[in-house]
Amino acid sequence: MGDPKGFLSTDRELPVRRTVDIRLQDWREVYLEFGAERLEKQAGRCMDCGIPFCHNGCPLGNLIPDWNDLVWRGDWRAASERLHATNNFPEFTGRLCPAPCETACVLGINADPVTIKQVEVSIIDKAWDQGWVIAQPPERLSGKTVAVIGSGPAGLAAAQQLARAGHTVAVYERDDRIGGLLRYGIPEFKMEKSHLDKRLAQLAAEGVKFRAGVDVGTDVTGGDLRRRYDAVVVATGATKWRDLDIPGRDLLGVYQAMEVLPLANRVQEGDLVVSPLDVSGKHVVIIGGGDTGADCLGTAHRQGAASVTQLEILPVPPAARPGNQPWPTYPMTYRVTSAHEEGGERIFAVATEAFIDDGTGRLAALQIVDVATGDGGFSPIVGSSRELPAEVVLLALGFTGPEPGPVIEQLGLGLDDRGLIKRGPDYATDSEGVYVCGDAGRGQSLIVWAIAEGRATAAAVDRYLTGSTNLPSPIAATARPLAV
Repeated sequence: MGDPKGFLSTDRELPVRRTVDIRLQDWREVYLEFGAERLEKQAGRCMDCGIPFCHNGCPLGNLIPDWNDLVWRGDWRAASERLHATNNFPEFTGRLCPAPCETACVLGINADPVTIKQVEVSIIDKAWDQGWVIAQPPERLSGKTVAVIGSGPAGLAAAQQLARAGHTVAVYERDDRIGGLLRYGIPEFKMEKSHLDKRLAQLAAEGVKFRAGVDVGTDVTGGDLRRRYDAVVVATGATKWRDLDIPGRDLLGVYQAMEVLPLANRVQEGDLVVSPLDVSGKHVVIIGGGDTGADCLGTAHRQGAASVTQLEILPVPPAARPGNQPWPTYPMTYRVTSAHEEGGERIFAVATEAFIDDGTGRLAALQIVDVATGDGGFSPIVGSSRELPAEVVLLALGFTGPEPGPVIEQLGLGLDDRGLIKRGPDYATDSEGVYVCGDAGRGQSLIVWAIAEGRATAAAVDRYLTGSTNLPSPIAATARPLAV
C-alpha cells in the first residue's frame, strides 16, 4: 500500500482548470499541470483495503493499488509498467473515462475517493516524457493475417494485441485519418490529438498497417477481406445516432451532434479555416445532457455562440449518491463538467414537442414542455408548454447500434433484438473467422469497455488462429452492465 495514514492525513486534490476566460480563447486541454510531489501524496491515499473494489469498477482489471503504491514511492517507471499491463491506452482513459473505479473506491464509502484517474493520466504522461513508452514488435511473425474494421479504441486495442502476438494486422478506417471517435468525436479541449498520434506511431512501429480512407463494403468488400485475411475483427462502433422524430425535424438549423463535432475537429487538424456549421453569434440549444451534449456545449462556447441552453428530459440528479445506487455502483449524480463551468443554461425535466419554422424553412424556436417522471415513463405537465427561441439545435441523444449497411450484409452477420451484431462468449460471430468487439456488439458504452473488449477479442482471435494464446482476456462478451 501507499502511505499507511495517507487517507487520514491527505485531502483529495485535483488539478486546477485554466480560467474560463483564458481557455475559451483556444482548444487546448483545460487542466493546469499537477506537480509530481502533490500527485504522489494523492496516490498515498490508497488504502490497504483487503479487497480492492476499484478492480470491480474497472472492466480492464487495472492494477490500481499497485501503481498507486509505486507512485507514492516515487517509482514512476515501474508504475508505468503496471499500468500498461492491463491498459493499452491509459492516456485516453485517463482523460476520457468517467472513472467508475473511483465510485467503487473503498475510501469513497464515507470519504472522498482516491484520485485514481488523475494518477493514471499522470503516470502515462510522465512515461511519454521520459521515453519509457517504446514499440514492442514481436520476436517472430506467425504467418497469420488479421483485418480490423474500425480504428476506435476497441479496434486499436485488438490490433495492437494481435500484432504483438506476431500476426500481421491491417486496420481499415473509412475516415481520412485513423482514430475513429477519438479523432473526430472527442473535442480537442478534452483530448489533444497529439496523444493519439504518438500512440499510433507506436502501433505502426510494432507492425500494424493502417488503411485510412477505405470504406469497407464499398471500396473493398467484406468478401475480399475474408479471402485476403485469416480472421476479421469488426470494431465499427455504435455510430447509428438516435434521432428526434417530431414536427419540424427537417428545418435548417437542426443537426446531429456528430454532424457538428467532426467539423470542429477538422478545423483543429488544419483541414478547414472555419466549420461550415460554426455557431458563432447564434443562439444554440443542445438536446441531451450526457457527455456528447457537454462536448457540444464546450464546442459552442469556443465558437462564440451568443447563448447556449442544454435540455435534459430527466429531473435534476441528486448531489450525493442516492440510496438506490449503493456503493460500489456508479451513481447518477449531478456533475459539472469543464464545459458546464464555462457557461450556458441547463434545463432539466423538459421534453421537446416540435421545432418551429421562421417562415422560410429555418429554425426559429423549440416548443418545449415540462415533464413528470413516473413508472410509465415521461408525461407532459398540463399548461407548461412554451417556446424557446433558437437558431441552432444540436441533437446529442446517444447511439442505438452499428449502422446498417454493406459491412454487416457482406460478412453475413446477424443482429440481435437490440440491433447489435450477434456474437458468442468468445466474441465470434456466426461467420467463420469473423469476430466483433466494442460498441458494435455491446452497444454504446465506455472507452474502458471498448479497450477491454478489444483486448479480450484479440485473445479469442489468437486462440482461433494458433490453437492457444498467451494474451490476456479480461472480460466475457456476455457481461453488459448499463452504460454510464
